[in-house]
Amino acid sequence: MGSHFITGGAGFVGVNLVRRLLADGENVVVVDDLSRGRIEFLASFEGHSNFAFRRADCSNANVLLGVMREFNNHVDHVWHLAANSDIPVGIADPRIDLERTFLTTFGVLAAMRAIKADYLHFASSSAIYADFKDVEIYEDIAPLEPISNYGAMKLASEAQIRAAVEAYLPRADIFRFPNVIGTPATHGVIFDFVRKLKATPERLDVLGDGSQQKAYLHVDDLVNAMIHVSQLGGRYKVFNIGPSDSGITVKTIAETVRDRVSPNATIAYGEGNRGWVGDVPRFRYSVQKLISTGWTPTLGSDAAMRHAIDEILRQETASRCRR
Repeated sequence: MGSHFITGGAGFVGVNLVRRLLADGENVVVVDDLSRGRIEFLASFEGHSNFAFRRADCSNANVLLGVMREFNNHVDHVWHLAANSDIPVGIADPRIDLERTFLTTFGVLAAMRAIKADYLHFASSSAIYADFKDVEIYEDIAPLEPISNYGAMKLASEAQIRAAVEAYLPRADIFRFPNVIGTPATHGVIFDFVRKLKATPERLDVLGDGSQQKAYLHVDDLVNAMIHVSQLGGRYKVFNIGPSDSGITVKTIAETVRDRVSPNATIAYGEGNRGWVGDVPRFRYSVQKLISTGWTPTLGSDAAMRHAIDEILRQETASRCRR
């Protein structure tokens, strides 16, 4: 049985990781400032003998250190998921990504150094890459030229972690996430389309012309991949995580959600192939390095999308029933 310290554990990915680790019999401490995460997502873990939650600013190394010492300095694994997950918000105010995406990494590393923690698992992003258009993106591709503040701060975090491994950190994993879907959902293209159609059943407005094409990975496959990588050998590992297909278009997602939620709705597309500043319109993601280690996704982009629609519709129905 290990001890796992999860920053940002009240968020979408974090909650699913907590559930998996507890099911595996691990001890879990979640630290989250609840700026993006939600305390109600952790409600099902209350009273679990292996679970604890502390609300704290993850960019404050002294606060994180205090929480770690509260648990007798016993931290086998730190899963650093805390970040600003809303790219357009970070474009509007770059300080948000500086504080919540980079300085949280700086704070985590400082606290880990102080207690001599062994192993960091970092949630990075495909946003660290440049806009390579139709070129397949693998882990060693260059140059890395992120076009969003979020991507820039994730890349800076990766560099800080690499330097820490050279100086004092025994082990680190870098997970470069794709578009991750599932529940509990708070944002994202599927969630947004469902909410829009519930509000205006006759019309669905879409950012961009719908030709944007990206790979989508279900959160269950993501968590399985993260656990898989953590069990591999090596001091410093970097992996793209995603499905093995070339992805699906926003048009496909819009039409599928429309057909499920409000079949008679008109879809109104915008102009151009970018949904917002910092959006990469087309993305081909190589996951062959990860697959070569023995991991394979259970769902492709299209199947993951359809499964996530079902989950989000159940989530939204349950939410309305609680009101």
